Amino acid sequence: MKVGFLARGLALAAAILALCPAYSTAGDRDDIKFRKPLVIGHRGAHGYLPAHTLEGYALAIELGADFIEPDLVATRDGHLIASHEPNLIATTDVASRPEYASRRRTVVIDGAAETGFFASDFSLVEIKRLRRVQDFADRPQQFNGKFEIPTLEEIIALVKRKSGENGRTIGIYPETKHPTYHKSIGLPLEQRLVQVLAQAGWSRRDAPVFIQSFEQSNLMELRRMTPVRLIQLVDANDVNADGSLDYTAPFDRPYDWTASRNPRLLARTFGYFATDAGLQEIKSYADGIGPWKRYVVSSTAAGLPGPGEASRKLLPAGDLIERAHKVGLLVHMWTFRNEQKRLVSDYQGNPVNEYLQFYRLGIDGVFSDFADTAIAARVLFRLERDPDFGRCFTGDRGGAQRSPPNCE
Repeated sequence: MKVGFLARGLALAAAILALCPAYSTAGDRDDIKFRKPLVIGHRGAHGYLPAHTLEGYALAIELGADFIEPDLVATRDGHLIASHEPNLIATTDVASRPEYASRRRTVVIDGAAETGFFASDFSLVEIKRLRRVQDFADRPQQFNGKFEIPTLEEIIALVKRKSGENGRTIGIYPETKHPTYHKSIGLPLEQRLVQVLAQAGWSRRDAPVFIQSFEQSNLMELRRMTPVRLIQLVDANDVNADGSLDYTAPFDRPYDWTASRNPRLLARTFGYFATDAGLQEIKSYADGIGPWKRYVVSSTAAGLPGPGEASRKLLPAGDLIERAHKVGLLVHMWTFRNEQKRLVSDYQGNPVNEYLQFYRLGIDGVFSDFADTAIAARVLFRLERDPDFGRCFTGDRGGAQRSPPNCE
């Protein structure tokens, strides 16, 4: 990544933010006043910097993100830190540190054995000695070994500081990672998370916070503990050649269902959450769903030239967003990325086309590795719906003969 390119991107993002005041979708299902659809900085600015660092979160904010997303795991001494997984081997330099070589071991998480170095075997002091690395080989590697692993408290402090500096509210969107596993090792996430949010003054429904999880029972527990908004994530393993979703374990169902050994839950997959009955059930404890985008727009193998997703063709969009809205659920979808191999051929290599499709379908928010692209697409979407919005950019707010444009 060239520094000049990033600087130009930051300048463009700043210009867009300065020219575009906050606005809401019709109906305003989300009473937290942010621009809509929400742009959530997935793992920070993962397209540019290693995931889950203060620097990455700050960059996502500068690029325009409304929320930043820290995945949360627990250290040996009970601190919540940002990490995509409890296993640190792929996202830190821990394997290169001889002083921690003896910590390498094999652990079973959600029924699958994995070998590496686990956050629960390290104190916070030890965690702070590690440095992040970029886990996507096709993304910039020059920042490896430069940035620390932040705590939840540090992330909240950053967000509050940046909110003041930018003159807009920025939120956090934490995910409780593997809550059943964390409970099994005596490091439950829920109480600590609620305590940290309370210390930040965020124990109310309109706090700039969403809590998300792929498991169900911990969201039900959190519903009894806090009024902040909760999102049920909806996963799958892959998409089949015909566009149907593949529910191979361990991505077949929420792991708490598997661990329960309840025949009723074992008969279900994540797909249950996308049914009308599943949506009604989610409404009883959560405020929205966070499905993989293939639940709404899937793709079929087409044998086209091009890497990865670029060889596939889109199928017609489904009605999940509409059905979720009918029962009063928000829909925040993941994950949006820029690289050609992560874009279906119909988008013609332009990630803006993917965002626009989902924005037109009525999505309430997107998790993006490239917040700047999501923001640019959101501006185009607004212009598409209201060409007069362009006057908000030009400074032509209307004279005696013209009514002012709607810039809200």
